[in-house]
Amino acid sequence: MTAPNLLKRKAERIDELADSGGTSLAADALRRMRSSPTAIIGAVITVLFVLLAILSPFLAPKNPYIPYDELKKDLTPSSIPGPMPGFLLGGDQNGYDFFSRLLVGAQQTLIVGVVATLIGVLLGMIIGGLAGAFGGWVDTLLMRFTDILLAIPSLLLAISIAALFSHGTQWTVIIAVAVVSVPVFARLLRGAMLSQRSSDHVLAATALGVRRGTIVFRHMLPNSLGPVIVQATLTLATSIIDAAALSFLGLGDSDPSRAEWGLMLGNSQGLLDVKPELAFYPAIAIIVVALGFTLLGESLREALDPKNRR
Repeated sequence: MTAPNLLKRKAERIDELADSGGTSLAADALRRMRSSPTAIIGAVITVLFVLLAILSPFLAPKNPYIPYDELKKDLTPSSIPGPMPGFLLGGDQNGYDFFSRLLVGAQQTLIVGVVATLIGVLLGMIIGGLAGAFGGWVDTLLMRFTDILLAIPSLLLAISIAALFSHGTQWTVIIAVAVVSVPVFARLLRGAMLSQRSSDHVLAATALGVRRGTIVFRHMLPNSLGPVIVQATLTLATSIIDAAALSFLGLGDSDPSRAEWGLMLGNSQGLLDVKPELAFYPAIAIIVVALGFTLLGESLREALDPKNRR
């Protein structure tokens, strides 16, 4: 394409944007995500998982917390009943309906992942917001604390925190997973707010004598939340995997009646020779859900990147 034609096309594009009033970053990101196969696949998996988690108590054909005589009568240490009339996937090692527990486990898995991510986001935003807003010795102190946390491998840190509790519960897993994600959000928000401190609108507000609190909460913080939201989507996937890892290692909830994919996977680790489906199905479910959140988060990251705008 010749230079005059290229300049003409650019001029026509500028005229189109001027006539339409331009396109916001959010609208442009949504448009690009709708045309991205990766984003569509991630969104479909995520939406189906959330719907399943919400509707699972109504979709479960049996009560997942009651052992059934039909499943218990043939239950032995070396034999677990398989599929039979009324029980699509048979039973588990305790005589519960495995299919119903697999469905309801989606709800408990979502609760663990969402609550752990929200706690991590909240604590990380507090640390990163204070560091980015005040700078100086506050920034140095808080960032050295996050550096210590980042220096420890995430799974090892989660295991160490979970091991501090004498009795494992669901909240033990949530707290351990949440603490692991705190330094990530703190670093991310701190970096975004530092870049906002040198932006034109913040410098203008400072020159006009606007109070620091107003500048932070009305100018810096809202414009720094985009990367945090994207990271939260990605962290939700790792939170589900980390929670499953803690349960698999025996550091999670010790209540065998609780239907949660990670706990089901952990309780079935000694039964692979007897009924491998007890481990395979929860593991596959965790992998697929984590993949969905990862695809959606990566697509959202690319869509919100101003460098990718055309």
